[in-house]
Amino acid sequence: MKEQQFSTEESLQLIGEMIGKAKRSYVSKGIASIVWGVLIIFCSIVTWGQIEFKIDIGFDIWLLLLLALLPQVYFAVKEKRGKKFIGHDEETMHYVWISFTVCIFITSFYNSRWGGESSTTLIMMLYGIPTFITGGIFKFKPMIIGGMTCWVISIFSIYTPFKTDMLLMAACGLFAWLIPGIILWKRYKKQQQVHV
Repeated sequence: MKEQQFSTEESLQLIGEMIGKAKRSYVSKGIASIVWGVLIIFCSIVTWGQIEFKIDIGFDIWLLLLLALLPQVYFAVKEKRGKKFIGHDEETMHYVWISFTVCIFITSFYNSRWGGESSTTLIMMLYGIPTFITGGIFKFKPMIIGGMTCWVISIFSIYTPFKTDMLLMAACGLFAWLIPGIILWKRYKKQQQVHV
């Protein structure tokens, strides 16, 4: 078997192509961000409405988040199996979001045991952490801004009643996930048209 000799220019071109393939392997469609943004906004507004209009819908609306988690885990596992290359950044994000999910569930159990109004500030602060890290690692400004927005909103929530916190929580869902998700979806669709 002959060894093929590459010129410096050909070597750089090959390296560039490999880097491009690795970057394309982490093309987020933004669907997960859109789903979570919509759910957070919906659950927050429903909770606000329950308090404002003194209505009881008969179950905890936040349980919808559990239902959304199951298909997301399924599709994440399926997508991971189909990939030939998983970058270090992508692997890091996997652990960041698992940590976030565990912390949110622990906080939720704390809320259910000690009264749900005590830690909305903490939850909004937690929303900002993985969003900010994701935006920073992938140089995606809408998520960086979304994470910082969650932190600013969480500071305001220290001084607001629980009912208002639900509207602030909806704002976190909008800025941290829905808007960045829509931007990612549009970029993904545009990229798909280029590669067709």
